[in-house]
This record gives sequence, C-alpha cells and structure tokens, in this order.
Amino acid sequence: MKSFLLKLFTWWNSQTFGTQFWTWMYGEAVGEDEFGNRYYRTRGGKIDKTLGFERRWVIYNGYTEASAVPPSWHGWLHHTVDTPPTQESYKPHPWQKPHRPNLTGTPGAYRPPGSTLATGRRPKATGDYKAWNPGGQESGVRGQ
Repeated sequence: MKSFLLKLFTWWNSQTFGTQFWTWMYGEAVGEDEFGNRYYRTRGGKIDKTLGFERRWVIYNGYTEASAVPPSWHGWLHHTVDTPPTQESYKPHPWQKPHRPNLTGTPGAYRPPGSTLATGRRPKATGDYKAWNPGGQESGVRGQ
C-alpha cells in the first residue's frame, strides 16, 4: 500500500504512474548503471516530431537525484553521444575516480575543518587576524 501511495503522490521517489505507463507504452530499455538506475528511449529509436530526435529518459533507483547519473550515461541522455554505454567497450583509465553523486545536504557532505557543522573541535586561532577598528588609523577614512 505504501509503494502505491508513493507512486501516486510523489515524483521524487522513483517513477510515477504516468512515467510507468509512458515507459510501458513507448519505451525501450537500453541499460542499467552501477547504481541501479534504468535508462530508456523511444521504442525502435523513433524520432519525436516535436523534438526532432528520440526521447531518452532515466528511472532512478530510489530518490530522483540527477547527480546520481554517471558521466557516461549523462552524455547519452543529453545526446552528446549516440552510443549508450552498454554498447561501448570503454575501459576507464586508472587515474579516473568512480562516480559519486552530489552529497550536499546529506550527512555525507564535505565539512571542512573549522565549519560549525564539522565534527570535533575547531582549531585555535593563530593570531594572524587583526580586528577592524572604525575609529583607528587603519580605517581607511581620509581627512582625519
């Protein structure tokens, strides 16, 4: 019952009934990435008359988060490349890091030292800061 209500009332949690119906009627599965996101295009690569090219879309595994799409699939979704990654024999270079989605706003977000949200204690001040004095000589006001 919960998954039915989620599909009925939310768009950010996987797919809605509208997307599921559209995919069933007009979609053709192209592949799946390492995160479980599934990629589709119009059946047979049919060109959409209003767009001038085939439609391509993704059904996310879990929450709808665009940064969860790896670069290879992003290029295919946005018509930068015509060949989907499932049909390529691309091997990543050893210096390439694995794709990670944007973690901003989550517990896994980067928190630099000194941030009020960082764990641990803030480092002590080093004494290299001099407070501004509005009436002092360093104020920059001319004519005093």
